Amino acid sequence: MNHDEAPILSPGQDNTQVLGMDFHHPVFPLSALAILAFILYALIYPDAANSHLSAARGWSIEYFDWLFMIAGNLFVLLCLALIAMPVGRIRLGGSQARPEYSTTSWFAMLFAAGMGIGLMFWSVAEPVAYYTDWYGTPLNAEAHTPAGASAAIGATMFHWGLHPWAIYGVVGLSLAFFAYNRGLPLTLRSAFTPILGERVRGWFGHFIDIVAVLATIFGLATSLGFGASQAAGGLNYLFDIPNTIGTQLAIIVAVTAVALFSVWRGIDGGVKLFSNINMVIALALLTFVVVTGGVLLFVNNLWSTALAYVSHVVPLSNWVSRDDTTWYHGWTVFYWAWWISWSPFVGMFIARVSRGRTVREFLVAVLLVPTLVTLVWMSAFGGTALNQSAAGVGALADGISDVSLAMFQMFEHLPLTTLTSSLAILLVLIFFITSSDSGSLVIDNITAGGKTDTPRGQRVFWAVLEGVIAGILLYGGGSTALSALQAGAVATGLPFTLVLLGMAFCLIKGLREELREPAGARLA
Repeated sequence: MNHDEAPILSPGQDNTQVLGMDFHHPVFPLSALAILAFILYALIYPDAANSHLSAARGWSIEYFDWLFMIAGNLFVLLCLALIAMPVGRIRLGGSQARPEYSTTSWFAMLFAAGMGIGLMFWSVAEPVAYYTDWYGTPLNAEAHTPAGASAAIGATMFHWGLHPWAIYGVVGLSLAFFAYNRGLPLTLRSAFTPILGERVRGWFGHFIDIVAVLATIFGLATSLGFGASQAAGGLNYLFDIPNTIGTQLAIIVAVTAVALFSVWRGIDGGVKLFSNINMVIALALLTFVVVTGGVLLFVNNLWSTALAYVSHVVPLSNWVSRDDTTWYHGWTVFYWAWWISWSPFVGMFIARVSRGRTVREFLVAVLLVPTLVTLVWMSAFGGTALNQSAAGVGALADGISDVSLAMFQMFEHLPLTTLTSSLAILLVLIFFITSSDSGSLVIDNITAGGKTDTPRGQRVFWAVLEGVIAGILLYGGGSTALSALQAGAVATGLPFTLVLLGMAFCLIKGLREELREPAGARLA
């Protein structure tokens, strides 16, 4: 494409202004109608919705496990290759572009949007679940053995390390490149202009953006609903606050209210602020666990976790003739579908805050640094939990009874239990806030045709809607309705896998064209 020509798409093209809203037609109205229809379905027929959508999720995982695994492996190899290749020098936004955010704030926002919430609960619960054979063991490792412990922590790192971040990296880099180096709107359809041209303005582009909106808002509402239940369980465990629907709804209202404040203030005054607070609290909690659990023990856990990850990553990446099919489908393939269904949200948010970074800098920060941080976090939290379980200390010795309580059960056997557990609950709630406000900005971005300067009320609308969906489903249908919502979100992982593979192809094509431009116009 000649960069002197007007782009095929431009931000806000085909938009409609109604009641102070500036939205893309037909993405906004069709997304809103689909959301309304699903809520009514899940409320009126929660059991049927859960059954049908769980069947769809199970079918995609059962018959397309090979596609999820191959795609995940390809994304990791692609990201590593792009870091090493000459295209790594390309700067997002052109040679004169400079980052809008400091490296510290940038990374804090990436991590908070990516998977901060999940790590809080699963860094403790997941390795103990594998070690005690709660729902199968990775690679059929024998439970309650040193080999089982190695497989447990290695598989947990596998699920939270390079592969999910590579998925986010491909989406984020594709969106950032085509938005900042090709002048296209910051929406998913823009990434397909190299192969579709003008046709991205048609129904193929509408479909991609609508499914991205649905996957994002369903995923966020599910996390908010289940997260409220988990936080309420923690409050009950620590302070005997009744874990009732009223408590859970109060948590949703509180989180949504703070998210509204953040969304109203935008990225600089909201998302960045809470992400930085998150990082400080997380670092304090991590330091406490390392020191009180024993520094030498942590160093040993760090080494053993890294070794377990390296030694298990290849066999766990295999999709042919697996003997641990139940565990493999129930954990790994489910995770891959979940990460892919979240990739439009996380990838777009990463793209939005990454203008001015080089391709190499972007991928190192999105792929390698989070993996190293996860390694440290897993070694501290997961390693401590495994040590307690193996030594027969506390509730974790018997495995996992409730995922939401596992972290607090671990803290029981460290000093200052009430203080650390309270900090953990606060951290979880702030992670929910950062996910909610960044998700609202992303959904608003897509439904506004790629515009980033939409009316504040429009951003508030989506933030409120997330909380309303979570609250209504939790109150009207309970965990069954939320499970249906989660199953629906995961089921979108299958079509989005194909979308992401197409994105990867278009990204490679676009980067190669950029590198051939005269005088390296957009190189760092």
